[in-house]
Amino acid sequence: MQVRELTDRECTAWDDFVRATLGGTFFHLSAWREVIRRAFGHRCHYLYAEQDGVITGVLPLAHVKSRLFANALISTPFCVYGGPVAVDRASRQGLEDAAAQLARRLNVDYLELRNLSAGRADWVQKPLYVTFRKSLATDVEENFRAIPRKQRAMVRKGIEAGLKAEIDAGVDRLYRAYAQSLRNLGTPVFSKRYLRLLKAQFGDDCEVLTVTKDGELVASVMSFYFKDEVLPYYGGGVAAARELKGNDFMYWEVMKRACERGITVFDYGRSKRDTGSYRFKKHWGFEPMELHYQYLLVNAKEMPNLSPTNPRYEKAIAAWKRLPLVVTNGLGPWLARSLG
Repeated sequence: MQVRELTDRECTAWDDFVRATLGGTFFHLSAWREVIRRAFGHRCHYLYAEQDGVITGVLPLAHVKSRLFANALISTPFCVYGGPVAVDRASRQGLEDAAAQLARRLNVDYLELRNLSAGRADWVQKPLYVTFRKSLATDVEENFRAIPRKQRAMVRKGIEAGLKAEIDAGVDRLYRAYAQSLRNLGTPVFSKRYLRLLKAQFGDDCEVLTVTKDGELVASVMSFYFKDEVLPYYGGGVAAARELKGNDFMYWEVMKRACERGITVFDYGRSKRDTGSYRFKKHWGFEPMELHYQYLLVNAKEMPNLSPTNPRYEKAIAAWKRLPLVVTNGLGPWLARSLG
């Protein structure tokens, strides 16, 4: 068994492995390497294990180097999943060992693996994040009835308000809604170029659904399709979304379209425990599943804490919420590229 670094020649074999192997996710696909390079300028190290000329494991990594935040090797930044995927223990351990060697060679503060399942017992784990996944019925109405009563009432209010869902070819309306939502949360927004790159790289597997009221933007979300799953990933709403129940309506429309497309799993994505998004997803009847993010500390003395819940960032977040959108949209991408 040997560990090598991905070149363009092996991308097809890499992606075939990801799609065929248990644990492979949308965020393991090789196209993320190009997106991260072009959108953020980070150097990627996509490692794969090989035995007798056949790929037996993959581990996508990117080096995020920032003076403001951290110098880290992450699998995978800007993604909720991304740790090693392998067909056997030897391949997984070989990839983890190679990642540790690379982290030391790059002299990073830490190596972070965003595992879906538990990894090495000798690496520290941060029990901060959970994910929410649920099977979908084949019938649209059955899925609607499965939504808890109070949340179902929110969706009905959106329908009664006359909201409409449309599929966008571009990301302009998505960016307007997303940028406003993140500013209101005190979080720097990505560049519009990043969202455009995602749409270009993933094509029909990257869908933008926009909600309108009388032709005016209410909310919008970018969803990823992979295997039999849908993952609504980047989304937000304008000021009117709360009153019109725009987000509730929007996620129901994603679920409905996924069902009609034959998708069987709805992945609501990552949330921090006991936050607003955590409670929102619980209200939809989803149960949290722990994510096993693990760290190898290289130069760092303790686990990183770049979470907005960190008291260290409280004043900065409060100030960011008060800034005009034109300012946060200008400064946000420069900051967001280092947050990973």
